[in-house]
Amino acid sequence: MEVAQCPSYAAALGYTGVAAAVCLSNWGSAIGTWKAGISIVHTGIRHPSSVMKNVIPIVMAGVIGIYGLIVAVIISQSIVTPSTERNNAYSTYTGLAHLCAGLCCGVSGLAAGACIGIVGDYGIRANKLFVGMLIMLIFSEALALYGMIVALIVSQHSYSCG
Repeated sequence: MEVAQCPSYAAALGYTGVAAAVCLSNWGSAIGTWKAGISIVHTGIRHPSSVMKNVIPIVMAGVIGIYGLIVAVIISQSIVTPSTERNNAYSTYTGLAHLCAGLCCGVSGLAAGACIGIVGDYGIRANKLFVGMLIMLIFSEALALYGMIVALIVSQHSYSCG
């Protein structure tokens, strides 16, 4: 085992990936909820009967946060705590793979949340565009799903020093 390949800070890279997956995905979810939620409130004042139909962007934005949570849990279960006896099993390669997986899921969730918020905002205001809004929301949600799938694949790559 070479100490340069398995330093004690390698686990910090993995935990940074966990934080990136959760924080960025939830940030995207919050942006989507915020943008679409404001439009629902404005529309609900004028047309209270249309509120339940227009809640779809809010639900889709909330799912993005769950994608980040799934990736974060899977990554965190793979992280090996560093040892005080200098025989760390968690390599820099694995830490960087987990960091990249977290960033992949988080950044795609952030982009998808912003897209859902903008599409939901305009789709709710123009009720004639409901079917078009649904199609755009589905493709926006797919962005986050693609990021989660790639993150799950990348997070399975590892090199053990022990």
